[in-house]
Amino acid sequence: MTIANEILAISADSIVTGNHEQSRYFEAIKRLVAGRNAATSTADRQQWQAGIDCIYRLIEDEIRTRTGKPSKAVAFGTSGWRGTLGKDLFARSVAVVTAAILGMYREAAGNQALRQALGVADFAEMRQRGCVVGFDNRFGGPLLARAAVAVLRASGVKIHYAGEATTGALSASVLVHRAAFSINLTPSHNPLEYGGFKYNAADAGPAAPILTDTITRLTGEYMESGAPDLIPAQLDLDTPPETLPGVERDDALASWQQLVRANAALHGIDYDRLLADLARNDQAVVCVDAVHGAARGYLGRLLNNPPAERLVLLRADADPTFGGIAPEPSSANMQPVLATLSARPEPLKLGAIIDPDGDRIRFTDGMVEISMNQFGAMAYHFLHEIKGKRGMVAKTVASSNLANALAVQLGEAVFEPKVGFKEFKPVIDKALVFFEESDGISVIGHTPEKDAFIGLILAIDMTLSLNKPLGQYLAEIEDQFGHYYPDRDGVAVSQQGETLLRSLDQLRAYGPGSEVRVGEGVRTIVEVIDIDGRKMILDDGSWIMIRPSGTEPKVRFYVEARSPEETALLVKSAKSMLAEIGLLP
Repeated sequence: MTIANEILAISADSIVTGNHEQSRYFEAIKRLVAGRNAATSTADRQQWQAGIDCIYRLIEDEIRTRTGKPSKAVAFGTSGWRGTLGKDLFARSVAVVTAAILGMYREAAGNQALRQALGVADFAEMRQRGCVVGFDNRFGGPLLARAAVAVLRASGVKIHYAGEATTGALSASVLVHRAAFSINLTPSHNPLEYGGFKYNAADAGPAAPILTDTITRLTGEYMESGAPDLIPAQLDLDTPPETLPGVERDDALASWQQLVRANAALHGIDYDRLLADLARNDQAVVCVDAVHGAARGYLGRLLNNPPAERLVLLRADADPTFGGIAPEPSSANMQPVLATLSARPEPLKLGAIIDPDGDRIRFTDGMVEISMNQFGAMAYHFLHEIKGKRGMVAKTVASSNLANALAVQLGEAVFEPKVGFKEFKPVIDKALVFFEESDGISVIGHTPEKDAFIGLILAIDMTLSLNKPLGQYLAEIEDQFGHYYPDRDGVAVSQQGETLLRSLDQLRAYGPGSEVRVGEGVRTIVEVIDIDGRKMILDDGSWIMIRPSGTEPKVRFYVEARSPEETALLVKSAKSMLAEIGLLP
């Protein structure tokens, strides 16, 4: 069968001509991407790509023309709203969610709790301070942004239009412009078929539950009855923002740079000196994999366009299919960075991989992979001991206890909330570093959003200031403060919601003093932390944490051993617990 016939067959399997509702466009795209990846010649790849482009044109039409409700009810959480492009996120649905955000500001007039969470006094102040609007590299981002901007302009809201940008840079723009809020059209690290809508209030951090709950409620109401004056009947949702009067073009990276420079006294990062050091240090090389995401257009400027031999960028071209991979920082996705660094002669090697919206990052020095579990603790040690700053460390309860060990020996406090970056709000101006196990980090004086760019700058600062690879620095810290070996996983279960919570409640049988079999040995639980699921700390300092997923029928578990051999054993112990309470066979 010729390639052209294969493409036609794949399209016929998934597409109902003239019927967006019944067509499964992304099923076809994934199969076409697999064909493109297996192609052995440029001509063959071009044929597969032409097929992909053809289906994306159908998705574009669906985004522009679809009306009615999304295929799934809009649920707005800490990370916003996510769904399938065309089926859930389309111009009209994004317009309705934007209207719901404006409706929330109207409701704030009679609700003090809302006003406090929003950080503005009333609707008029919100209009004057305005909104920062941006999107990541996902297909349809500009189309969805047009819809949001149209609704904002109809209510007279000032608009700072950033275009394609990273989450951290957009957060910085909110702070620098003193904007009332931001709209960021991104589903973060989700697969290629997803679109997303993030909302941050005036503090530029993840929205509080009172805000996301209100957006969800109003969206549901507006989907049923409409929002007459917030979405005028003849409103054009398809005009490019760049052509509209009153829309200010925003350089989000310039905002990010301004924020970092302004707060150097707080975090100790001398940004411009660091960039100059990188440019002239012929012993160092930085390799960053942007995985085709929004970071790709910023990384050169972020590092002041150093000599080509100092900075190597991978997957820095536009590709909304992400080459067919799951676009997240992971060991599997780190392999191109490792291969690149292995061929480099420089002794100071730094590699990183960043997710599509630039809020997660993972590192390597070419030999040792360093997840945020380790890097967050390293960043704290670096700011505290090398930069001479003083203050607590903040980490989610599911993150490694290496940072806890540092804080104890350094005589500092630990803030350890449940999972979710919004949980750091109480210590934003107090903690030197705040990070979570899923590769998100920020620092004092920076944005309250997780930001891959500040992580990258910290990693470069560590490498050049200490004149050693990150792996060596980590080994020195572990030799002094203890060795910790974390891991995490998740399993699909048949239960969800209250039923799943009732099943997990049976884990209360594992209280302090209870014994847990780990391999051939037995450990005793000495402490239980139950602020987010159940974290059981064992007598050797290792631990097991089990919690339900907030968005799907899954149970997630996190473990940390004191030796590399026991990490897998703790995973088996966690699965045994789930089997005991009937969640696994």
